[in-house]
Amino acid sequence: MRITTVLLLSIGLPLLAAAQAQDLKIPQPSTTQRIEQEFGLGTVSITYSRPNTKGRTIFGAMEPYGLVWRTGANAATKLKLTDSINLDGHPLAPGEYSLFTIPGANEWIIILNKTANQWGAYAYDSTKDVLRFKVRPAKMDRKLETLTIQFANMNVEQGDLQIMWENTMVSMKMTTDVDARIMANIDKAMQGERKPWYFAAIYYYNHDKDMHKALAWMQEYDKVQPNEYNIKYWMARIQLKLGDKPGAIATANEGLRLATAEPNAEYIRLNKEVLEAAKHS
Repeated sequence: MRITTVLLLSIGLPLLAAAQAQDLKIPQPSTTQRIEQEFGLGTVSITYSRPNTKGRTIFGAMEPYGLVWRTGANAATKLKLTDSINLDGHPLAPGEYSLFTIPGANEWIIILNKTANQWGAYAYDSTKDVLRFKVRPAKMDRKLETLTIQFANMNVEQGDLQIMWENTMVSMKMTTDVDARIMANIDKAMQGERKPWYFAAIYYYNHDKDMHKALAWMQEYDKVQPNEYNIKYWMARIQLKLGDKPGAIATANEGLRLATAEPNAEYIRLNKEVLEAAKHS
């Protein structure tokens, strides 16, 4: 009977502890952060836990040089892509990966591993690596208490993925070549019933494409929406880029009139900027 009681207790205690854990919410010392960045035709997102220095020396001490690190705390840091990118010149396909690093005094090894969901680096298996490359760390002029991973210097086709903690920063260049795909998408959409004149013209403007085609598209949209100050603004910018200064001034003045009538402070300012640029062109 005593053996049976002990056995039941040994089974019941873990179940009781699990039940109590569900009832008691305690924040983790290393809090979780999820960041997401639109990039190219997709998104890049990172989920990681953020330890603090708490007065400790981190790299070369608490996180020894030469050993695989989860690049955070708790679960291994996770990187998710919805479209292909290049990371520091290395192609990386869409998917979910764990992001490990091997810190060093003069060089870090960046590792993307296809086992996305794992706790720490305890079960890390190098045979599952999909990408490994080296980067040089940089010293920051200030100390950062909390591990921070961020996207910086971003535009549609390039940006930086940065890992920063204590006084060390590691930066990786992200690039993606989407121009040919976007141009093909524009050509295809222009064959359809609902033609994306407005956004296609803006893309052409921002990427120095055929400005005559961009102007024709914006003019077509202006016929459909003749009293929109945002259309007048973009049409004026395209006209100015084509060297049609009188046309740009006339269109921007019309956009200014429409924006003032509403009023819309942003497009009052933007159309005035075109007028000012036309004076100095």
